[in-house]
Amino acid sequence: MEKIVEQGLLYDFYGELLTEHQRRIYEDAVMNDMSLSEIAQEAGISRQGVHDLIKRCDKTLEEYESRLHLMEKFRNITEKLEEIKRQASEEAVIRLADEILEEL
Repeated sequence: MEKIVEQGLLYDFYGELLTEHQRRIYEDAVMNDMSLSEIAQEAGISRQGVHDLIKRCDKTLEEYESRLHLMEKFRNITEKLEEIKRQASEEAVIRLADEILEEL
């Protein structure tokens, strides 16, 4: 389950950098939970071709994250916002807001 969530987040951040063909296949596999056989039949390629394309997309999306760190920054900001919600004192809010601004 965690891998699917991770793939979905990576796709949300970097999916537009994939080709239209890659996006369509990747969305069918990850977002629409279609089997490799279903995707292969729909796309007119082999099941192995679908498998290889998904693996290449995973690697490409992970490489984008390793260079750009957008998902990591998103998670850090989300954690700090959760902390703001828990704290509720002015001093703590100012400190956390400053940390968020530094990351942006």
